[in-house]
Amino acid sequence: MKKIRIIISLCFFLISLPVHGLTQELPSNQECRHCHSNPNLKKVLPDGKVISEYVDFDLFYKSVHKKQACVYCHIDATNFPCKNLQKVNCQRCHYKGNLAGAPDLIKYKEYGESVHGRATALGDVKAPMCQDCHGSHYIFDKADTLSRTNKEHIPQTCGACHLNIYDIYRISVHGEALRKKHILAAPSCADCHGEHNIKEHTDPKSKVFLTQVSVTCAKCHANMELIKKYDIPVEPVETYRESFHGVAIKFGAKTVANCSSCHEVHAIFKSDDPRSSIYVDNIPKTCGKCHPGASENFAKGKIHINPAKKEAGIIYYVSQFFKYLTLSVMFALIIYIILDLRKKIKVRRTGEE
Repeated sequence: MKKIRIIISLCFFLISLPVHGLTQELPSNQECRHCHSNPNLKKVLPDGKVISEYVDFDLFYKSVHKKQACVYCHIDATNFPCKNLQKVNCQRCHYKGNLAGAPDLIKYKEYGESVHGRATALGDVKAPMCQDCHGSHYIFDKADTLSRTNKEHIPQTCGACHLNIYDIYRISVHGEALRKKHILAAPSCADCHGEHNIKEHTDPKSKVFLTQVSVTCAKCHANMELIKKYDIPVEPVETYRESFHGVAIKFGAKTVANCSSCHEVHAIFKSDDPRSSIYVDNIPKTCGKCHPGASENFAKGKIHINPAKKEAGIIYYVSQFFKYLTLSVMFALIIYIILDLRKKIKVRRTGEE
């Protein structure tokens, strides 16, 4: 079976090679440099858009493709100079079992089922493909600070298309933590939406579907190590799950508040920031989205209350009262049962005698 897979892979690889590549010498990288090392080299697209065709070969030779020839990707570059090249198909090399030695972990299936992949399949020329996220000539490992998919660069990469959202995210508490403080624990786009498997927020399989939001947020906000390290004053996930909203979400309710209902989606700010949806003056408006007529009284109560901590105020003492009352009643009941059984056993023995 393994031999069959190798033969199939070999056939696929040979078929993918241009026929002329077997019979004539293709342009070398040095020949490509004659034109593409010119910073002023540009191309005008049919829609009038002007794009640069300049390639920084010094940077290219530091990328993961530094050992590859240009024609390995640009298979239609058969003559020098080349004209009207098609967009590169990364699947020529990046497929499972390939013989080119290329990583075969590219998640094409996930991409194909994602919102971006479906848009591409429908002919949307603006939908992102591999090159739009990973880069064309300057592809680096995501751990490299030069990489477009490096944690700190992901917001800018996604922002190339989602500019309005990026403008909001970059000034949010998460955006500033990543951009200004370089806190890699702060979530970027991929942490919430996924990478190759991004779904519409209306899709139940989406990480940001209304019943999944609290699960996604919990990856960070239920992490006690992060809560302590960054001095997050409450245990948001646990207290939310025990609230009316959290219990309702757990049972599949779709009309109750989740994390983003109160904290917003991208415009998330600290509670003491006037821009925040949970700033004391903004709470009536925030709650009013679900509770029409919400007054300033909504802002007076404590939110994310943990009854087991004294910070909960009177709720803590009421909780403790009922806790010990319940324990006392249970203890008294057990004592009663034991005494009752003892009496019945004694009566039975007396009767038998």
